[in-house]
Amino acid sequence: MLGSQFCLPFWLVFVLGFYHSLEEAKSLQQSFKSDLFNFYHTLILADGKETTVYLLKDVPKRYYFVLVEGRTSAPFTVTVTPCDVPIEWNIWVHKTSGNYLKKAAHGDYDSHNQFQKTTKTASTLFSYRGNSVETYMGTSYYSVVYVLEFLSIERDTHITVYLTTGATLEHLYPELPVDPRIDVIGVGHTTVTLAWKHSPTVLQYKENTQYCLLVNEKHNYKSLCAAETAIRSSGMKSPEALALSLSPHVLDSQQVMALSTSELSLISKTSNGEVRQICAGTKNIYTVPNLTPSTQYYFDVFVVNFLTNASTAYTGTFARTLEEPEPKVTELKDGKVIQLILDGRKQKHYNLQYQARHKQVQFNFQSCSGQVQIEISRDRKVLMSESFVGLRHFMLKGRLGDRYLVNLGSTEPSNTSVKVQVSSGFHKPFFPVLPESLKIKSFSKLRTCDSVTIAWLGTQELSKYCIYKKQIEEDQVWMETRNADRCSGPDSRQKSDKVLCKYFHDLNLQRAVTTQTIKGLKAGTVYLFDVYLIGSSGIPVRYYSKAVKTRKKC
Repeated sequence: MLGSQFCLPFWLVFVLGFYHSLEEAKSLQQSFKSDLFNFYHTLILADGKETTVYLLKDVPKRYYFVLVEGRTSAPFTVTVTPCDVPIEWNIWVHKTSGNYLKKAAHGDYDSHNQFQKTTKTASTLFSYRGNSVETYMGTSYYSVVYVLEFLSIERDTHITVYLTTGATLEHLYPELPVDPRIDVIGVGHTTVTLAWKHSPTVLQYKENTQYCLLVNEKHNYKSLCAAETAIRSSGMKSPEALALSLSPHVLDSQQVMALSTSELSLISKTSNGEVRQICAGTKNIYTVPNLTPSTQYYFDVFVVNFLTNASTAYTGTFARTLEEPEPKVTELKDGKVIQLILDGRKQKHYNLQYQARHKQVQFNFQSCSGQVQIEISRDRKVLMSESFVGLRHFMLKGRLGDRYLVNLGSTEPSNTSVKVQVSSGFHKPFFPVLPESLKIKSFSKLRTCDSVTIAWLGTQELSKYCIYKKQIEEDQVWMETRNADRCSGPDSRQKSDKVLCKYFHDLNLQRAVTTQTIKGLKAGTVYLFDVYLIGSSGIPVRYYSKAVKTRKKC
């Protein structure tokens, strides 16, 4: 009876043995993972999120994944995006990893040495070398270990890896149409029109997904990640340089939504030239503007999910803009003044021609607003080239009948205006010798509640000076002085603005200074004063405007 107390029923012995085997199997499974992946310095690959992997040259890096417990099998996908240079990567599985765990549960494997032998046998499921975005789809089984190995053989770089498993695979990356090509449907001198088939993702999720274009003169980019890397490597660190991908560490969610509702266009300077980035909503036809004539451009289109920052690339294309038509040449007439508008967007250059009536020719250029670039050539030889603001006068000597070609250009994106005059009458200059400065000076001590005193430098020859005033608000000073048309004369002013005209000269330029006191002004009021110099040619030269405020209390 005493001995029978220690005799356990058969069914209890079976249950205890079963649980013992399960615990041993779990312990061996953990040992299997720990020993195998510590041995290879491999990391666990996250499921359902994009992982950035940094690679050192010639140093392989390995990640692994297994099916979660409680499931026997499930489909999986792995998407790898190189961000710079071509890489090598492959997926392999240990043939004996599943068998080892099964046999270990029955106690057949009891030696660590035996375990080391089983891990050496591997089967390669997929292998790739290049810089394209590649996706592998397969089926995973419980207790089978899948290993991803990545290697960069050119230089240090980084890639992104996305793994997802499950019966219903969620698409992180936007979907491409069956035909992912980009069609060039129109080419002009400065424009290229592109069209592509709609992405199913854009049609379904218009509020979160957009098409973004990349334009450059060197090559196509196979991923947005590769384009970002090229811009970063150029040394640009501003957030705008990386705004196309709208990475979370660059822009917050509010900025992302703001950008997703309007066109975003950025230009970044890289070591390979200029990369233009355009995000233009959900339309699948786009005309790229402001291109250079007779230049080959490469175009890429990406479908970008602005909430997840994931993108998919269409097949890139290229096109060459048309050659620029022969420039129109305008004939200059002797002594006649012409005024030209240089449009910063449409027409930034003018070609002018003049045939000399004498051996000596004088050219006069007056920039009315903005900076102007001029170049004068004869017989295809450049005689002078200069950028300037204000007034320039040149005297050139050649032969009777020489043809001079003048090229005028704008250096600014906004409109620029310039006056041009040319003549063979060299003995009669267009302008007197101008003073060193065309600034107007005011004297604070001579300022009262109803008058101000101004002064300016004059010339050696007798010239006419006309003074004009204009009442303005204090917050208008900057705009009035900045937008002043320096080519306009007194005839463009209202009669009520005129103060007086006077004649003045002094052979000694150091003493060629004149002053004028303007009376009848309002107290505590800002006035804008202008002085016009009118020489023997009748062409006015406008001094720089001067704003002066009368005293409020006297």
